[in-house]
Amino acid sequence: MIKATILGSGTSQGVPIIGCDCEACTSTDMHDKRLRSSVMVSCSDTNIVIDSGPDFRYQMLREGVRSLDAILFTHGHKDHTGGLDDVRAFNYINGKSIDIYANAATMATIRKDYDYAFADNPYPGVPELTPHLVDGDDAFSVGDLTVIPVKGLHYRMEVLGYRIGGLAYLTDMNFISPDQMDKLHGVDTLIINALRRRKHLSHFSLGEALDVVRKISPRRAFLTHISHQMGLFRDLEAELPQGVHSAYDRMTIEIE
Repeated sequence: MIKATILGSGTSQGVPIIGCDCEACTSTDMHDKRLRSSVMVSCSDTNIVIDSGPDFRYQMLREGVRSLDAILFTHGHKDHTGGLDDVRAFNYINGKSIDIYANAATMATIRKDYDYAFADNPYPGVPELTPHLVDGDDAFSVGDLTVIPVKGLHYRMEVLGYRIGGLAYLTDMNFISPDQMDKLHGVDTLIINALRRRKHLSHFSLGEALDVVRKISPRRAFLTHISHQMGLFRDLEAELPQGVHSAYDRMTIEIE
């Protein structure tokens, strides 16, 4: 059994956005409170987090996470990497380095932004990270979990999604080629980004995300990386087709 916990279902600014008084940002419904996008995938004694954005520390505290085996990165934008320094707590608690997985461009960004963690003689207490390059095609294992990378485009930037057993997680994409789509054949549960209803330069719109869902045809799908422009959770949920739902923070999903 794999369990996915939605740590954050919002965009780079989260929801509510600072200073915004739209209906989504002023909603009192906790389903409309969205931290930056991230998910934790757990199986037996293995815990993987996909993306450690600026809300990573709070997400770990909120879910009471005490053990972490690896972080998988989709790409190098700050809303997906900005909380990496806080893995120091897991270094201390678990007594080991944290494995991080990313493609070459993302790993270069991480090495630049967190250069102090990769220094030859690092300052005591900096994050202890063990980098692993993902070439975008070869599967790899983390503990009890086998991970298949899925390449897509975020405008012109190559980003990675991940398939783990019957679960696939795709965020910050606006294009997936047919050969990469083939990797998702037979997936049970798909989590996919849907930024807003109108077309966007670098993210799937609601209609585009639903088109991908129809092509992959999972048993169920959940939308994530949702902006305040999508409106209220209750309205979005009411208009989605059968088997498709809006993800929300702290949602848990179990996959056989």
